[in-house]
Amino acid sequence: MLVNMKQILEEAEKNGYAIGCINTPNVETLRAVIGAAEDVGVPVIIDHAQVHDPLIPIEEIGPKMVEYAKKAKVPVCVHLDHGSDYNFVMRAIRCGFTSIMYDLSALSFEENVEKLKEFTKIAHGLDITVEAELGIMTSTEEDSHGGETGWTHETIKKTFTDPKQAAEFAERTGVDALAVCFGTAHGIYAEPPLLDIERVKAIRAAMPKECRVVMHGGSGVDDDQVRAAISAGCSKVNYYSYMATACSRHINEYLAEREGKAFWHEVQEEAYRFMRGYAADVLRVFKNGK
Repeated sequence: MLVNMKQILEEAEKNGYAIGCINTPNVETLRAVIGAAEDVGVPVIIDHAQVHDPLIPIEEIGPKMVEYAKKAKVPVCVHLDHGSDYNFVMRAIRCGFTSIMYDLSALSFEENVEKLKEFTKIAHGLDITVEAELGIMTSTEEDSHGGETGWTHETIKKTFTDPKQAAEFAERTGVDALAVCFGTAHGIYAEPPLLDIERVKAIRAAMPKECRVVMHGGSGVDDDQVRAAISAGCSKVNYYSYMATACSRHINEYLAEREGKAFWHEVQEEAYRFMRGYAADVLRVFKNGK
């Protein structure tokens, strides 16, 4: 069932759990994530990141995402992740995406507010939900999301979101969800992350009830901290990097056991099978929440 983020995030926060948002840059991952959500019996958000468009254009993977979402046995939101270019955002809307992250965090606070305010009016008129980001989240992947690379805990602290500013941003823009910085990073962690859970609580308390708190960089964070972040107010958790690299390691082992004697379609199906199980385990953590 194809949906936007509004109702599923509202229900998640009300009932103390979070919705997983997982990148699906190919058909195997798309099948795996939706299959995992059906296995666990939870809604899910599948997304296409602008940074992944050179791997597979949105016009190729987007319609497949919408098609699979419509056929799913659980609610599925088709979301654009870190769309920073207006033309690219429009491409996602033309593909039928039901939710857009318009990431203008690299701009000044006022520019970010003004542009998101206007875009949100347009999107809501089309029944499309909107996510924004406040503060540039650190990234361990060079140039992947515009964040600072080579991070340390001290580097990450410089990006932490101010609760009062988050509240002002949400009130003025009317966005449905806001990605905030409180200790996570995009990509693979150089050292175990330390989340500022008290900051999450302060952000949730300050922001309008209608705007949901989003945690990016969820993969690589230990389950206890994830659950603490959900309990503190995060109702959407983005996850991808660790599932993708775990699958690569698994396929390496799979090929080694067979001394490289495997058909490509067998490799693809093994990757699908592994990711479906992996994603199900992740979604169970989010489902348990508190």
